Amino acid sequence: MIEVKNIRKSFGDKVILEDITGVLDTGKCNLIIGSSGSGKTVFTKCVVGLFRPDRGEILYDGKNMLEMDREERTELRQKIGMLFQGSALFDSMTVEQNIIFTLDMFSNLSYRDKKKRVNEVLEKVELEGSNKKFPAEISGGMKKRVGIARAIVLNPKYLFCDEPNSGLDPQTSLVIDQLIKNITTEYNITTVVVTHDMNSVMEIGDHIMYLYKGRKEWEGSNKDIIFSKNERLNEFIFASEFLQGAKAIRMLEVEGKIEEGAAVKEAEKIIKEGDNLP
Repeated sequence: MIEVKNIRKSFGDKVILEDITGVLDTGKCNLIIGSSGSGKTVFTKCVVGLFRPDRGEILYDGKNMLEMDREERTELRQKIGMLFQGSALFDSMTVEQNIIFTLDMFSNLSYRDKKKRVNEVLEKVELEGSNKKFPAEISGGMKKRVGIARAIVLNPKYLFCDEPNSGLDPQTSLVIDQLIKNITTEYNITTVVVTHDMNSVMEIGDHIMYLYKGRKEWEGSNKDIIFSKNERLNEFIFASEFLQGAKAIRMLEVEGKIEEGAAVKEAEKIIKEGDNLP
């Protein structure tokens, strides 16, 4: 579990984060959402220790990271896995070498044990047999999975994912979302995902923190979003008329004012009628 208390961060006279408090739960996908410039990236960099807040506390399982000495920080960093937005694979290295790189940096395993561990994580992300391929030889979705494999190769307690679905098609995005969700629950990891992808929000958002102009505007689960009356959140999540209509129909279904699944049935009917057109 990661807990942040009253985090404030500024650069010169410009305040980026102001008084942010929240808990990022273990075994859940904790999503940080918000429009560009809302402070998502700065918040995440503060939590992982790349930026030092002006004030506040960042507690990893009850221990304040900001009060740790160098040795304690190094030990903590070995428990953190990171999936970067562009995967950040080394182009000149094979898939296997990219993953072993982390083990070379932070473990004393023999080469044989390192290869064994690489094969284990590649199997976990369903990329068995891709060891000798180079990043240029695999798809964007496969690169993301290699990035995930590298992020979990040290069995981290905490996993940070920066826009994991950036540049991916909707179907591949769902695969990556489900993979992150499965890893989180199976290994009981505290997972933090920074995203703009509303499919991810609705698919894996166990706990969601919505930032607006550097402040925490709302938090809850993907189920809570449907019933939220926060105007700023609704404008962000349900930006189009189509999504606004979908939310309205879903609320009517939940309230029992129309038959459960009515919207889906109507859509299927329209599709079927379209298929029958001459």
